[in-house]
Amino acid sequence: MSDLITVQGVVISAMPIGEYDKRIVLLTRERGKISAFARGARRVNSPFMAAAEPFVFGNFTLYEGRTSYNLNQVNVTHHFMELAAMQPGIYYGYYFLELADYFGKEGTDEREMMNLLYVTVKALMNPHVEDALVRCIFELRTMAEQGYCPELVSCENCSKDELSETEVFFSQENHGILCQSCAVGVRDAVRISGAALYAMRYIVSAPMGKLYTFSVSSQVLAELERIIHTYTEKNTDRKFKSLEILKVMS
Repeated sequence: MSDLITVQGVVISAMPIGEYDKRIVLLTRERGKISAFARGARRVNSPFMAAAEPFVFGNFTLYEGRTSYNLNQVNVTHHFMELAAMQPGIYYGYYFLELADYFGKEGTDEREMMNLLYVTVKALMNPHVEDALVRCIFELRTMAEQGYCPELVSCENCSKDELSETEVFFSQENHGILCQSCAVGVRDAVRISGAALYAMRYIVSAPMGKLYTFSVSSQVLAELERIIHTYTEKNTDRKFKSLEILKVMS
């Protein structure tokens, strides 16, 4: 057996392999996105049975095989088992894991995405926070963390930053806001309210622990959904299975 390593991470996917094993994908602070085999994880008495599941956070001790890592020991810190019984919350959660998997890379420090997933799952389990708002916040903050943050402070075209709330437009093609003059002739430019713009600015800049501490009106939420969902779709090139299920459920 090669030397053991311990990583702090979260299970973002798990699939059965053979009769008793599982292959899990971890998002880790030390090594980025990695996969590992959990031998015997599907056996009833396996110490990995509860740990080799999505949404499990903990410290994972691994040894490196010829083609992948192998799970040796797990110290679970949070498992969020209650989420499995929440509808449609569980599918929002799976979508967030899929999005994290999409952007995850091996060899990178995924600490911020791990923290984002943690506070987001906690928000999904909070009955006072709307799932639809949680999705908006997670999507936009993910885009920001991955280097796709839209311009939300000044006009993307002329850099004017003293904009009246009634003169601000959002353009998907221009990846941010435009002043009224620069929005003329831009086909996809849509007016964005001051409340929606303020919410988006807060989402991309707030500390993780404060990310899900606000609410918005139904009108502002609808505006955020139109802008952020489209922005996320245009900056990814994958169909997310959980998102398709959510669309059917709604």
